[in-house]
Amino acid sequence: MPLQRTWLVTGSLMPLAIVALFIGLKAGSVPLSFAALADALVGRGPALAQDILWQLRLPRVIAAFCCGALLAGAGTLLQVLLRNPLADPYVLGVSGGAAVGTLGAMAIGLAAWTVPAALAGAAAAIALLAAVNAAAGGWSAQRVLLTGVVIATGCGALVSLLLALAPEAALRGMLFWLLGDLQHARAGGLALAAVGVFGLCGVLLGASLNALALGAVKAGSLGAEVGRVQGAAIALAALATVGAVLLGGTLGFVGLIVPHVMRRLAGSDHRFLMPNAMLAGGAFVVLADAAARTVIAPQLLPVGVLTALIGVPFTLWLLARR
Repeated sequence: MPLQRTWLVTGSLMPLAIVALFIGLKAGSVPLSFAALADALVGRGPALAQDILWQLRLPRVIAAFCCGALLAGAGTLLQVLLRNPLADPYVLGVSGGAAVGTLGAMAIGLAAWTVPAALAGAAAAIALLAAVNAAAGGWSAQRVLLTGVVIATGCGALVSLLLALAPEAALRGMLFWLLGDLQHARAGGLALAAVGVFGLCGVLLGASLNALALGAVKAGSLGAEVGRVQGAAIALAALATVGAVLLGGTLGFVGLIVPHVMRRLAGSDHRFLMPNAMLAGGAFVVLADAAARTVIAPQLLPVGVLTALIGVPFTLWLLARR
């Protein structure tokens, strides 16, 4: 891939992401013109417009961007780490553990405790994944992948059991969260900080990830500390997945396809691929969320459904071309 094209794509993604953010701020059941939006951003104009922007739309748009960025970055890491094009952020079972914790708290009426419950579930899944691989003699990409699939399947069964046993009053909220829900996301500053740290770590690991993509043996011969790189990558991917699940529930498709699209557009150099995938993933989820708020407004659609409905035909078209 020519370096000039890589820089062109990288330079184009930032303004495109900014445009997506403005579209996300403008979209909704209450129309806001660009002039009203600009006034509200600087604290002028009607109080209603300012409340809509600062209390409702801005936190949600920030959460949508951060959720998409974390998922796309985690997918990029796992695809090179496991050397499997089908790897995505949910393949380790971490999101399944977080989902079990969250839905369990919602089912027993402890909605205020969903964040610690999700963290506990994700930590249990990570601990189980680490314990199985340690007992089997250490790191193996195939073993990590299979263990993650087994844990995710088990968590899926527990999620189905929770849905079957949940009281009817809590069932709709549980299903909506499971399909992707950004309605109650409010951790804007913390989420942005997490995305910044995650992106910086990904870029710093870029050269080592490039070597790791050639295989562990070649990476070692090139001077990469394979064990540390693998451990750091899987820890970053797991933490990013947990953060995304806490922000928006389970949003499928983003972490699987966005890295592939960006590899095709801008190449496989992970020093560029990580920020490119995060920007594209964040913008994609923001636009999907904007559509979810406007297609049948004032009723909301699950964001995860739209990410799949938008992404699947585009990806099939992209694959059919080449």
